[in-house]
Amino acid sequence: MTDAGVPPVTLGGKGATALTSTALFSVSVGRARLSVDASSYDRLSAAGPAPPQQPAAIPLASSPIPPYFSPAEHRAALTVLLNKLLAASVSSNVRALLPDLILGHLNSSDSSEAFKFEALSLTEEESGLVERSCCGLYGVCGILDHQVTSLSALIDAVAALSCEAVRADVGCVNLMDSGDGFVSKEEIGVAGDLRVLLNGSKLVGKVEVEGVASVPKVNGVLRKVAKAVHAESRMNLNSALRKGKSGDGAGEAVANVVLPLADVVFNVGKSSLGRAKMNLVSIENESLKNDLGILFENKSVKCDDLSGQFKVVMDSYVAGDCNRFVHEVLGLVGMVWKIVAWELITSSVALEGRELVVESKRDGEGNGVQVDKKSEKKKKKVVLGKGTSVILQLFKDMLQRKEGFGCNSAEGLEKLVTWTMLFVETKDSGFDDFLTKVKDIVDSNESRRLPKLPKGTRDFSKEQMTIREKAFSIITEVFKKHGATALDTPVFELRETLMGKYGEDSKLIYDLADQGGELCSLRYDLTVPFARYMAMNGLNSLKRYQIAKVYRRDNPSKGRYREFYQCDFDIAGQYVKMGPDFEVLKILTELLDNLSIGDYEVKLNHRKLLDGMLEICGVPPEKFRTICSSIDKLDKQPFEQIRKEMIEEKGLTAEMADGIGSLVKERGSPLELLAKLQQEGSKFMENKGSVEALSDLKILFKALEKSKCIDKIVFDLSLARGLDYYTGVIYEAVFKGATQVGSIAAGGRYDNLIGMFGNKQVPAVGVSLGIERVFAIMEQLQKDQNQVVRATETQVLVGFLGDDLPQAAELASEFWDAGLKADYLVNKRVMKHIDHAKELRVPFMVLVGERELSEGVVKLKDMDAAKEETIARERIIQELKNRLSSS
Repeated sequence: MTDAGVPPVTLGGKGATALTSTALFSVSVGRARLSVDASSYDRLSAAGPAPPQQPAAIPLASSPIPPYFSPAEHRAALTVLLNKLLAASVSSNVRALLPDLILGHLNSSDSSEAFKFEALSLTEEESGLVERSCCGLYGVCGILDHQVTSLSALIDAVAALSCEAVRADVGCVNLMDSGDGFVSKEEIGVAGDLRVLLNGSKLVGKVEVEGVASVPKVNGVLRKVAKAVHAESRMNLNSALRKGKSGDGAGEAVANVVLPLADVVFNVGKSSLGRAKMNLVSIENESLKNDLGILFENKSVKCDDLSGQFKVVMDSYVAGDCNRFVHEVLGLVGMVWKIVAWELITSSVALEGRELVVESKRDGEGNGVQVDKKSEKKKKKVVLGKGTSVILQLFKDMLQRKEGFGCNSAEGLEKLVTWTMLFVETKDSGFDDFLTKVKDIVDSNESRRLPKLPKGTRDFSKEQMTIREKAFSIITEVFKKHGATALDTPVFELRETLMGKYGEDSKLIYDLADQGGELCSLRYDLTVPFARYMAMNGLNSLKRYQIAKVYRRDNPSKGRYREFYQCDFDIAGQYVKMGPDFEVLKILTELLDNLSIGDYEVKLNHRKLLDGMLEICGVPPEKFRTICSSIDKLDKQPFEQIRKEMIEEKGLTAEMADGIGSLVKERGSPLELLAKLQQEGSKFMENKGSVEALSDLKILFKALEKSKCIDKIVFDLSLARGLDYYTGVIYEAVFKGATQVGSIAAGGRYDNLIGMFGNKQVPAVGVSLGIERVFAIMEQLQKDQNQVVRATETQVLVGFLGDDLPQAAELASEFWDAGLKADYLVNKRVMKHIDHAKELRVPFMVLVGERELSEGVVKLKDMDAAKEETIARERIIQELKNRLSSS
């Protein structure tokens, strides 16, 4: 009874694989034998005949398998029960008696009779396990899973044959994913498969047929529901036995998953039956049409039969009989299989005509006589699709292998119907091979789909990639020159990690579908993941860079994408005041200069200064963040529109809005505007937060002036940056050239963000370069290139003994401007510099204190040789270059 080519299905044991619906089906129809892992038998034997703690053996009250189950359903239920008992033997006392009897029954030559549960004497524990197994319910659900999965794989190919048989217009196959999420991906998948199968066909596109236009939607829904049934079946076949009363809600859970399947299978059946009737009408040979029509009328499933079975299904669901319900659904699926078989028969005969059933003629003694093809009337060649032509040939090859193929028309048609019906019942192992070949045709066809990119994404050619890789190399070199180490984080984060960090922009976060596990979202930027990493690992300081893609559910436009790269540089930890802010801005100007992007400016503001401005204008503190979001739109919208939003939507008075309007117009040279805001009588000097911000900016601007990059900075009070986590300096780089693409880089200080994920606050500042707006050629960064042993490529640590940032900025900038890979540290303690140099593994360290500054010298320390010497400041750059080149 079993197929020699089908491997046995092994249950139990640590090495055994999960029981699948395909394996269950093979056992249920007698195509595969069952075996039990030896380790499971050891556990069963160890349980003994009747444990002392168990009560005396008792007969089972009733069979857990309903009497109306078919032999295949009965065998499936027994297989599930055996699997559950073997799994339960790990923690329960299950004797070998019952599993042995079940295994013997399933592997017997004649297992058509029902298994006699009532004749068994089981322990109370064994009896409870059997009653709670839900083996009948799960067994039939497993068969359903296999049958529907197979049906879903075949119906598209059969529908494609019908499209050609009736010469249908197939505009429905041109369905594409618009990227807006309003079209089912399963529906798009069906349309794509039909395009593959019908590619090159000269028969389609002539007649509008309702039964064809609905194929992508109807078959797409079946794919979707089949996935849900598969997930439920896979879980139930291998889950541990439930505790409590029999079933304990399991039946209702399965029925609620299977119910949508019944509805969609019913619709698939009606759709397929309609096409089968149209195929009959399209057969050109009248004799063949009449003969096949008689068979169709006598043997096919009628629409009333299908509707009647669907009513039985729904009645059993309403009655709450879950076993009966899944049994009747399986009956409905069986009917639809027969309908699909008729669609296959009618479409094939319509396309091939008499040649499908008469391939040879017989002499008077019944011997085959080859047909003289030349004597036959030459028939016009019919050009089928590249996929459908192969499928039709596979079907013909299957028929020709049958004994008796090639007789007269009427008898040949009857045998064709009989063989096809047996074939698609999927008890024939050849059906699996046929189905596999159909899948291969769809998957391997060169004209698979006319692809389309999702909105807001881009492809890049090899020519563009050449420039792209050069850009990444420049960016990486600048980051490493400043002593940063690389970091990579997951492309998605827990949703709770991202929410509440981006203000009104939180609506742009891409949420991933809830699949029954953790709620996750695609990362919106790289800063929040960095903060999460710092807190999760308990780090107090880190200078890191990251180049990776981020995702935003924005409206795509010129220069605005849904997927794009960001290049982030962040410094976290306690440093000299405004030190990290200075270095990040220095890095930003170096990046934009080295990338040769043209004219640009870096707009800069301070969050405390912005809050002070709002406070001066009378804005309530609880409205600060939402008003900042409005101000942040000033680069895209005129102030009058922003003013209207602040008054009508956000509740400000006209006086407040006008006050904001007068102040946000202030912009100019950093030092000049700073002096204006700090002069006597300025409203900002009357606000505590503003005074602190202006003090910070004075230190920063002097450092930027010393580092010779202040000419790229514009002090702009309209810069708001809508993200909630900023606490200090904020900045944004924009193009000033002809191509206006908006912001190309942005960043700021966020002292409280890391603390939101942990128990301690770690101040941080960073910048993010959105290079998709600079280069239209960016795609994937090759991050994992050959890395040196050291975490950084820093060649020298510039240690400034003291707290004078501008002097340190001037000295460090000399090294950077000379092309040296340098890090700098401002600290009064010498050991801090030495420890930092050892941590970075730099070969040289330059130390400068007040005495060295006054004498115009520096101390150069060879870290490997542990030697230190004094070098004139004007010679230190060349001296270092000479030593580095000779080492």
